[in-house]
Amino acid sequence: MPYQYQNSNLKLFSLNSNTPLAEEIAKHIGVELGKCSVTRFSDGEIQINIEESIRGCEVYVIQSTSYPVNEHIMELLIMIDALKRASAKTVNIVIPYYGYARQDRKARAREPITAKLFANLLETAGATRVITLDLHAPQIQGFFDIPIDHLMGVPILADYFKQKELKDIVIVSPDHGGVTRARKMADRLKAPIAIIDKRRPRPNVAEVMNIVGNIEGKTAILIDDIIDTAGTITLAANALIENGAAEVYACCTHPVLSGPAIERIQNSNIKELVVTNSITLPEEKKISKIRELSVAALMGEAIIRVYEEVSVSTLFD
Repeated sequence: MPYQYQNSNLKLFSLNSNTPLAEEIAKHIGVELGKCSVTRFSDGEIQINIEESIRGCEVYVIQSTSYPVNEHIMELLIMIDALKRASAKTVNIVIPYYGYARQDRKARAREPITAKLFANLLETAGATRVITLDLHAPQIQGFFDIPIDHLMGVPILADYFKQKELKDIVIVSPDHGGVTRARKMADRLKAPIAIIDKRRPRPNVAEVMNIVGNIEGKTAILIDDIIDTAGTITLAANALIENGAAEVYACCTHPVLSGPAIERIQNSNIKELVVTNSITLPEEKKISKIRELSVAALMGEAIIRVYEEVSVSTLFD
């Protein structure tokens, strides 16, 4: 694509968490990534230097707050401050993966609501807008007093499975909380849904899994927003096979894949795990069972629409 926005006042910067995705987004939009350097002092303090003028520009910063989460959050906050002090017209933060999203409420007494704290930090630093993808809980949008565009990964995942032309499929939510997500996917694939009902009879006793819905002889597709240690998803896959599913695929937007996740997926009944590149997968995690789809076109299109002040929601029609 020619660099159609090259001489405009749209500037795109990438920090360290997901440079390959940022480069892909820049290519889709038709700009070059802005020049900035992120260095460390010997004690680990972050120093950021923006190496071109951004006065009066509409700036978009791409940074997933994935592992190491706190390093990437500090990079982002310092970058926002630098942009604001360099007289950027707007500071738009593109967060493909929003870290701390699972701490979105007080589940027990005396717990923090860290997803809200992170929203406050972004606003206080000077962000004017946030573009993000598949928040763990959609109501996190309400933690912000600035505009937030919440993009969805389901259409990308659904299109992939549509192309595979699998027969007799059922979309499965691994828990009660993901039913809405499963329903969106099922509507796109014109398939029924099933739900895995997990419960622990008492602490440290193995979970009992009941499956609500018909999965007998069907091709099951498990869908979640985040796969972290892969415990839930691999147990769910095993339960589906034990209860008569023919084969099991799994998909998620954010492949956190920490700790024993890769080993669990490799040894599980999951035939293929489909993820997006909202989080950079290091080489050692790129096993043959994992298929990575790109969200660059979706995020690039959202940036263009925000910049041109046209509707973002029509992306999902």
